[in-house]
Amino acid sequence: MNKFLISVLSISIFTSIALDAAVYKGQREFVKKCVKCHKSGQVFVSTKKKREWNVFMKNKGEKLAEVHMQSKNEDAEDSHEYFESRGFTKNSKHLKDFLFEYAADSGNVPACN
Repeated sequence: MNKFLISVLSISIFTSIALDAAVYKGQREFVKKCVKCHKSGQVFVSTKKKREWNVFMKNKGEKLAEVHMQSKNEDAEDSHEYFESRGFTKNSKHLKDFLFEYAADSGNVPACN
């Protein structure tokens, strides 16, 4: 009985962790929505450290959306619809994982291009 309980508990823990957020989904979101304006994904993502990305991505990316919404840059204005959408809110956890994975202090390099 104990072995069964331990295996069920282990499977549920690993499944819940895997369902939480995924770097590859964040990378896909970045390529679909962000590369248009931020041409070189490798350079852009590594411009900030994890701590800095954390500030931008708190509360489902609220600060990141705010920065884009306040920008007078034409490319940023094109992104307003995306940042107001439910899709951004839904995928922000994946985007956060991607940004953390390839932040300047992570030592990892994304293959976005």
